[in-house]
Amino acid sequence: MSKSHADYIISTVESDHVGTRLTASWRRSMMKHGLDPTRTPAPKRFSDMEIQERRARLEGFMDLATPQLDHLFQMVGNTGCSVLMTDRDGVILDQRSKDADSDTFQDWGLWAGFDWSEKSEGTNGIGTCIAEARSLIIHRDEHFMSRNTVMSCMDAPIFGPDGELIAALDVSSCRADQTEAYTRLISGVVAQTAKQIETEAFRAAFPKARIITGPEERPEGAVLLAVDQDDLIVGATRAARRAFGLGLGGKIDPRPASDILGRDSTSSALERAERAALKRAIARAGGNMSAAARELGIGRATLYRRMKRLGIGENGEN
Repeated sequence: MSKSHADYIISTVESDHVGTRLTASWRRSMMKHGLDPTRTPAPKRFSDMEIQERRARLEGFMDLATPQLDHLFQMVGNTGCSVLMTDRDGVILDQRSKDADSDTFQDWGLWAGFDWSEKSEGTNGIGTCIAEARSLIIHRDEHFMSRNTVMSCMDAPIFGPDGELIAALDVSSCRADQTEAYTRLISGVVAQTAKQIETEAFRAAFPKARIITGPEERPEGAVLLAVDQDDLIVGATRAARRAFGLGLGGKIDPRPASDILGRDSTSSALERAERAALKRAIARAGGNMSAAARELGIGRATLYRRMKRLGIGENGEN
């Protein structure tokens, strides 16, 4: 079986057909990374010190992700599946499996510290998910390495608050009888869990900002914007960056939320914002104009002039 699988991979790569995303990954594996599909050694494992250093770089993120990984494992662990999270290089940092399945997953290299990048293992769930920055399934003989065709892998990328890929979430199955329909079902749960982790990490990165959820769901992740007290957008998730043309990664230049969300940005909108600020101050002060003026940092006379200009009565009503 290994020889026939390898022959098929090689003949497909050497053909002139454009092919699919899968065959493109096979081509990268063989032509770009120089891998041999018949190679038998297990994946490379990093030292314990290197693993700890990689975990330390993602310490806060991993703390946020842990409850979601636990929940996902509760859902799939009894079906012969393991739950893995890697860093952006494809190195496994966290892993969960049933004791009865642990020997199998360790033998396969699906364990903490092993390198599943595409350049190391060719086409596989983790590595190809990271290489293509998208959710995917690599089912059994879709793997590049013949020795990996015993597994099915369902993966989703996780993007950090800066829009850059930060990790990959993987569920791998050791069940030979797992159907493609069930594999697709698990894949949807993996993608949703990755989106939840990304959302929580984004909210934690902007604790003082107002978080706005975009009007449309996108398959690549949560559409979230972080807006500060001046109504300026100071952060956006990867999906939001793509939806609103904010660039795919790195720090974004603050810009008015009204410019992005299509709200009225004329002088009348500015007047409405000023009117709202004055009414809030008057309400907090219980109608005490001196107290309201102090909260706004202006004199009482100035407050009355602004109220008159904006048509606000002393009871704070228009």
